[in-house]
Amino acid sequence: MIKPQHLNKWDKVVALSLSRWWPGSFPHKYEAWKKQLEEVFGVNVVEWTQTLKDREWIYNHPELRAKDLMDALKDPSIKAIISSIGWEESIRLLPYIDLDVIKNNPKIFMGYSDSTVIHFMFHKAWVVSFYWPAIMAGFWENWGMFPYMIESVKKAIFSNEKIWELTPNKEWWTSEHLDWSKPENQNINRKLIDCTGRRWLQWKGIHTWETLWGCVEVLPFMIWTSIWPSVDEWKWKVLLLEPSEEQIPDYAFERIIRNLASQWILQVISGILVWRSQLNYETNEQINYDKVLLNIVNNESWLTDLPIITNMDFGHTDPMLTLPLWCKIEINCDDQKIQYLENACL
Repeated sequence: MIKPQHLNKWDKVVALSLSRWWPGSFPHKYEAWKKQLEEVFGVNVVEWTQTLKDREWIYNHPELRAKDLMDALKDPSIKAIISSIGWEESIRLLPYIDLDVIKNNPKIFMGYSDSTVIHFMFHKAWVVSFYWPAIMAGFWENWGMFPYMIESVKKAIFSNEKIWELTPNKEWWTSEHLDWSKPENQNINRKLIDCTGRRWLQWKGIHTWETLWGCVEVLPFMIWTSIWPSVDEWKWKVLLLEPSEEQIPDYAFERIIRNLASQWILQVISGILVWRSQLNYETNEQINYDKVLLNIVNNESWLTDLPIITNMDFGHTDPMLTLPLWCKIEINCDDQKIQYLENACL
């Protein structure tokens, strides 16, 4: 895999609207997030041509969103690209993407949710990319960024450290959404929930291979497209899965996981890591996909030795871990320890 250069203080970082139009819809919030990102990490955040466009423009011009990505990659002054927000339909950029531009201009790309599509483009071009966070989700909190998230970002993209552990978050987390259209909400802290720890559903031995991941609902968008990996490319990978804030019901999650089994993907991977699902603050309930996952992996696919660890600190809850794609990771089931065994950046 081709690795990008790590970030340094004062480097120029570009914010791109590759999916949703929220920077243009909530400019006061975008500016607050931008300021906090600059203050915490010391980088210089700039916008590109389409970043602050309105909803109709962003939706109607996937070719220009793709051009923003291509132009930012080719600009030598830009050291990293961060998705402003996820949501949906980044797949519409695919016809306008030149994979050689990605391959010949390797740079840090960060994003999550619908940005899964962009990550698979980078994967197809053999360039390491980084899942989570986005500028308008993860890189900002009313009371300041979570220290757990800050440390993860620094290890992943501000360093060329070779071995670093994915330590569990032992403090608190949140998935509460405050209405961004109400300026007064900018002064309200989101409700925090105590961490209950990772769930090791089944485990055996020590497993080492490279990471490949995605937002569960976004994976079906790419099946049988030019960026969908072959079975051989899935072989021995550690699959990172994160359902989105839509909180899809068990049966929908089951259909997507069963599809991965029908493609023989579950049968060739080396492990599965799953994030914690969001809390429904109206019902105080949290969807648990563990039983569905175990049923398909064990009872339908007979993969009783495949490590499955859930309730992890990445995905659509905060704070988020920053995880590089296509870097070697070790799942030590005996010590219940997960760590990267190589640097993600040069």
